[in-house]
Amino acid sequence: MAKKSHARRSAYNQKQTASKRDRESRNRPTKRRQPQDGNIVELNVPFHHLETHYSPQRVREPFKARTESQQQYINAIKRNCLTFGIGPAGTGKSYCAGALAAEALESGRIERIILTRPAVEAGESLGFLPGDLDEKFSVYIDGFRDILVERLGSGAVDYALRHGRIVAAPLAFMRGKTLGRNTFVILDEAQNTSPAQMKMFLTRIGEGCKVVINGDVEQSDIRGPNGLADGISRVADLPQVHVHRFERQDIVRSGLVRALIDRYELSDVN
Repeated sequence: MAKKSHARRSAYNQKQTASKRDRESRNRPTKRRQPQDGNIVELNVPFHHLETHYSPQRVREPFKARTESQQQYINAIKRNCLTFGIGPAGTGKSYCAGALAAEALESGRIERIILTRPAVEAGESLGFLPGDLDEKFSVYIDGFRDILVERLGSGAVDYALRHGRIVAAPLAFMRGKTLGRNTFVILDEAQNTSPAQMKMFLTRIGEGCKVVINGDVEQSDIRGPNGLADGISRVADLPQVHVHRFERQDIVRSGLVRALIDRYELSDVN
């Protein structure tokens, strides 16, 4: 009897130990496999656990132009080293450039996206913003982040930002840098540059770099000469440079935006 009782206790203890090991194994956090090369972004890895209800949902369909003017703009970006996209708000200038950059990064045709713009507020002061440089400048570049998240997914964008494959920096920080090969650079809100800033930026362009400069020459938030208009007048006839002009009828954001622009322009004339 003593032997049977001892055997039952031993079997029970073994069962309890095995059950504890199973629970610990299930609760132990799993380690995600890291890429061998820290410079390679695993853009196709699913990051569904990072998506939130506030993040744009990733669009799986290939990027397509919504208007004939957008298609001409896209073709110009693909063919030329430097493309200016000018025109009123809502025409898709920024979206087309951001979507093409995301597509090129995901396919491996480029190694880095650089997003920049002058840090100019639209008629009001934002005051002191807490945090480091990246956190301060994120206020100005959130629109492009939404475009990239929509085309690549939030996890891939976060990963690329951490590893320097997507870089966002104020225009002032471009001084002294060379925009190198296999880089897609977007300068947005370029109507808020001065001629000196535009010259500084354009002379950063290196071999094998694709650059898109967007803005509305009619809507500047700075005093004095407009760097976008000045730059276009100087370089528009150079080879590998194209200026695409969007018109009011090309607005795709909404019919209301088109009507609002009409009213404001009519008021300015009167």
